[in-house]
Amino acid sequence: MDTDTTTSSEALRAEMVAKVRKVGYARRSEVQQVLLNTPRHEFVPDADLAAAHNPWQAVITHRFSDGRSLSCASAPFVVAMMLDQLHVQPGDRILEIGAGTGYNASLLTQLAGRADLVTTVDIDPDVTEQATRALTAAGYDDVHVVIGDGALGYAADAPYDRLIATVSPWDIPAEWWNQLADGARLVAPLRWRGQARSVGFTYTNGKLISDSIELCGFVYLVTEDEGELSGPITADETVKLHWDRDQAINVDALRGVLDQPRTTAWSGITIAGDEPHDGIWLRLTVTDQRVCRIDAHSDVPSELCDPVQAFRSPALVDGKSLAYLTSRRQENGDEVRWELGAIGHGPAAAELVEHLCDEIRAWAPEKDQHKPTLTVHPAGTPDSEFDGAAIDKTHSRFVLTYDA
Repeated sequence: MDTDTTTSSEALRAEMVAKVRKVGYARRSEVQQVLLNTPRHEFVPDADLAAAHNPWQAVITHRFSDGRSLSCASAPFVVAMMLDQLHVQPGDRILEIGAGTGYNASLLTQLAGRADLVTTVDIDPDVTEQATRALTAAGYDDVHVVIGDGALGYAADAPYDRLIATVSPWDIPAEWWNQLADGARLVAPLRWRGQARSVGFTYTNGKLISDSIELCGFVYLVTEDEGELSGPITADETVKLHWDRDQAINVDALRGVLDQPRTTAWSGITIAGDEPHDGIWLRLTVTDQRVCRIDAHSDVPSELCDPVQAFRSPALVDGKSLAYLTSRRQENGDEVRWELGAIGHGPAAAELVEHLCDEIRAWAPEKDQHKPTLTVHPAGTPDSEFDGAAIDKTHSRFVLTYDA
């Protein structure tokens, strides 16, 4: 590599890390250092330097035959966020689910202090071949790169002090539970009630207890027993709902509901255009078992369906009725803000929209500063052992609670 390219990449890495830290990630000094030390562009050779170091951009490196992305280098801010959550210590034995480009494994190696402590698993041999090639070129050929089903973990190198998934599981597979050392940390972009969050857990006394929950989105874990269901509520299938299989949602009963009269309510709560509102959805997963996701194709007119974000917004479903989060623009001189509210259809629309506005108002005082705790118990754990309603998965039970 010529000197100009080296200098340019170092400057771009420094700028990348500075921007990531400005938004609150790479808080741990060791995470900041490995991001600065590692030539990210060498793990994504088909991307130009600017794209490789864009802090907000994932670089897709492998696709399914239908064009969907199968593997990518996660955006640097997401990498930093999850490494902050993982809290790697020197000497930790680490399992990574989803090999990607090998970039994350190289960072994990530096944090752990030895390449032979890191095992990375991916189901696609093309992905593992690429990761192996990049890791070897970077001097990390002792990383154990395994072709296999990530849902099965990798028992041969267990137990692990740290487990990180860079693909999104709907559940925590039983094999992951069995391969964790007591006191281990697990970080995974989990999905429940239609939304995805990177959750950092500590494994103790046979259960996983969260201490951080961050918004994220990832390629789904392949081969997992998938428990998220979906179905259209319009004849042309341009508006769909997505829900978990433990929810009593009958999508057939909701087809055509958007053609019924619209009921709208406004909360009085406003946010700036760049201010997040996903905390409302997270709160609803604690307080209301009816919450799911609505998505509308970009061509759907707002007169028919007008969610706050077309492709992913929280909705409440009750029998033949639904309500979803919406917003409207408000101007005060040069200031533009957005008022949050709810739109509902069906016989229970009035109750649903008022309830959703109440939840918006309850979220507003602290917004995203007060996040719940997610405790994950093994499947079969009786209700008597925890407070709150459980979200039942195949291998586990998710229980979300707010501290008193």
